[in-house]
Amino acid sequence: MVGVLFRVYDDGMGIHFSTATMKFLRGLKRNNDRVWFGERKDIYERAVKAPMVALVGEVNEALAVFAPEHVRPPQKAMLRIYRDVRFSSDKRPYKIHQAAWWGREGMAKTSGAGFYLSVNAERVVVAAGLFMPDAEQLLAVRRMLLQRHQAFRAAVKAATKRGAMTASDGQPLTRAPKGFPAEHAAVDLIKQRRWGVSVDLPAEAALEPGLVREVVRRFRLAAAMVEMLNAPVTKKRRPLFGLD
Repeated sequence: MVGVLFRVYDDGMGIHFSTATMKFLRGLKRNNDRVWFGERKDIYERAVKAPMVALVGEVNEALAVFAPEHVRPPQKAMLRIYRDVRFSSDKRPYKIHQAAWWGREGMAKTSGAGFYLSVNAERVVVAAGLFMPDAEQLLAVRRMLLQRHQAFRAAVKAATKRGAMTASDGQPLTRAPKGFPAEHAAVDLIKQRRWGVSVDLPAEAALEPGLVREVVRRFRLAAAMVEMLNAPVTKKRRPLFGLD
């Protein structure tokens, strides 16, 4: 099966998606219901899920070099296309994108900093950072920033080098959180509730043989920032590529 995936989705320059992928995702956006999806589940498996599984495998090979704690089995890294509608007024059953999240080993899927990729019919999103911190990590990161804000700014600068990605606004609070000084040099960072970088690429990027290369290039630039965001909780520090 693996050999088949690589013959179909790798033309010698790297894994990528196909026009069939985009056709399916466009159709899903228009027909987000179980009957439509069920009748085309085999297309989803072949044109969307299979190439993403193969892509995750290639990204893992690169992460093993510069962020080995984030290597995840493809089936673990891939996020389900099924929406959790239990507590939502929006009852559409499916997401209209296929995504993967490379979280840090030992951390839950939605906590901790990591690397993200999603593909839909309109764009490819490449991102890295800490987007859903629990209360413990939120406090730990803010305390870290009191001491290491200059190193963190350098890591963000590296991640956004030459327009590779853009820093998130961080959904900032209107004032410094309780217990933190309002006049501190890092107050702009401390007020944030999430820290990350991202870029939207055109949907056509998903069809290019160089897709993995473009994703990995951005993940590599953001690796120091991701490590800094996880360090206060993991207490396992690695060299930050000269940004310390």
